[in-house]
Amino acid sequence: MIKSAAVFATVMAMSGTSAVAADFKVKLTGGWNGKSVPAGQQCKLFGGKGATPPMVISALPEGTEWLLVQFNDRDFKPLSKNGGHGSFRFPVTGTSATLPAIPENVSKLPNGISVVKRARSSGKFASKGYLPPCSGGKGNAYFADVFAMQGKKTNLGAARVEMGRY
Repeated sequence: MIKSAAVFATVMAMSGTSAVAADFKVKLTGGWNGKSVPAGQQCKLFGGKGATPPMVISALPEGTEWLLVQFNDRDFKPLSKNGGHGSFRFPVTGTSATLPAIPENVSKLPNGISVVKRARSSGKFASKGYLPPCSGGKGNAYFADVFAMQGKKTNLGAARVEMGRY
């Protein structure tokens, strides 16, 4: 997990509120190790059946009501920030959360989970929600920014987790 001032600036610009640093932890599960994208987790166009990595999040700041998770491709500039591969809202209660995998190109989700912004990809790469690794081809690095949110716009903290290279 890497914390970044740029992550906080993104949410501040998005929400118009100031960010408070938090020390929460994000751990990928489901075979994701943060170094390489697991086999089969790339987009359908590249022969995969990808989904977001499931996550276990702990030590959330008091008052966290929902998590904003933005998926990005560090090496393909058009999709490298602000949820280029899709952004999702996950309702939470308490100081920990387990986030399920979200399949490629799905916009209707269970349990109060919702698409905040669909992937910004277009043409044959267009998606109604999440676009798995494939936007820039092989060798690109993918990551997710996770924001602990309260109310409509209050950011309580952020964390970045590396998804790995595809």
